[in-house]
Amino acid sequence: MNTRNMMFGVIAAALISGCANEIEMRYPPKYELPELPVVEDIHTYKAPLYWSVYEYCIEQEHAGVSNQDMDLTSEQWDEIIDMVATELKPYGYDMVCTDGFIPMLAKDASGYMTHYGSVSLQDLSAKCKAKGLRLGVYDNPLWIHGADEIGIEGTAYTFSDLHYNGRTEVLNPNSQDLWFGWAVAENPGAKEFIDGFFRHYKELGVDYVRMDFLSWYEDGKDRNIGIVGRGYGRESYARALSYIAESAKKYGIFTSLVMPHLYNDAEVEAKYGNMVRVVCDTGDGGWLHCSSQDKGKSYTTWPNCMNMFDGFVYWSHITGRDKVILDGDFIRLNKFDTDAEKETVVSLQLMAGGPVTPADMPAVIVDNLKFYTNTELLELNKDGFVGKPLSDKLGDRNNEIWYGQMSGGDYVVGLFNRDDVARFYDLNLHDLGISGEWRQRDLWLHEDQGVDSKIVATVPAHGCKIVRLSK
Repeated sequence: MNTRNMMFGVIAAALISGCANEIEMRYPPKYELPELPVVEDIHTYKAPLYWSVYEYCIEQEHAGVSNQDMDLTSEQWDEIIDMVATELKPYGYDMVCTDGFIPMLAKDASGYMTHYGSVSLQDLSAKCKAKGLRLGVYDNPLWIHGADEIGIEGTAYTFSDLHYNGRTEVLNPNSQDLWFGWAVAENPGAKEFIDGFFRHYKELGVDYVRMDFLSWYEDGKDRNIGIVGRGYGRESYARALSYIAESAKKYGIFTSLVMPHLYNDAEVEAKYGNMVRVVCDTGDGGWLHCSSQDKGKSYTTWPNCMNMFDGFVYWSHITGRDKVILDGDFIRLNKFDTDAEKETVVSLQLMAGGPVTPADMPAVIVDNLKFYTNTELLELNKDGFVGKPLSDKLGDRNNEIWYGQMSGGDYVVGLFNRDDVARFYDLNLHDLGISGEWRQRDLWLHEDQGVDSKIVATVPAHGCKIVRLSK
């Protein structure tokens, strides 16, 4: 299994020409849903800071290594965990996470995933715990890993009862499911199977699960491939996510929803998920994934946006404190060309209230650690800060100005430049709803820059300026 890879100066008067709350986006069609369970108070988390194995896996794939032959040895994991514990943990990165690609194996009577390649999750969790880290796991509560005859605890049903049985109404009845054996939410035992999934991971010490390919379950369609499965329907999908949210809360596990269509303005995902992906896969990363790929375009199915910046802008209206977290996917700083670009991609994640998820392998992360470990910027994550763009329309240059307020009253303003040449800003704070004069501190230069009621700056190509305002 693997995820797919997908010169002009501007003054404030020109920048701030529209209403910040006006949204002009092509949201997917609306659907009527049945009454579903209410799962209270699930949006209590801040965005996680963690390292992912994604880069290793995708580079192995590029080198021609098949998924079944792909692996990470125990010794390689030791090197990774030591690096994260030594270089990143002091700055708040407290987790290491698996991904797809490498075989996900069920090797005990539970029928749930126990091994990631040759290494058991139990051993991997213990290695992380010994270094003061947590283990996150890439898996999906709707994927059936075990044999059909395995019983579902607390029921008279087995895993065989979870599969499509021909009686469930599907959207693409003449198609077969590609890659995955799905547990159908309406089938007997499915709710208990999902609960067992989260209990299994809780017992392993895992409290973060990254669940992928959700769009394939919902309607069996992929914008890039076509028909990829039967498609179990909107109602089944919503029911499945409600079961997932219920059990995840019960066992204290954070849910990261990946590859969702986000139909009906992300109605279901924002209700039942802790975090939701809003952009295509990182792939080869760099400025392409951060800002330039299909810039200014949105689509009605996954992926709605092809670059991180547009994804955060497009969906900024659904997030905030105590709301669903937006995920811009992994960061591979070694794939960026300039320091300005590296500052931008890290700043964007933090300004949007999203996670910062390095995927750089130990050999290449060393030269980029200073960008991941900017303590003044990471204060935003610690605070639970979630900023907004001045405009949430994709074609509007105002969406390159982000701002928000920290819990203690300070404001943070981000000026981004997605152009290939330097750009001049003369921004009156009043136009952001911030009145009076404020002490200004540049969070990348780590210097105070006086007291003023506006921010004046020349931002380099593909760069940013992040300013903290305090009284």
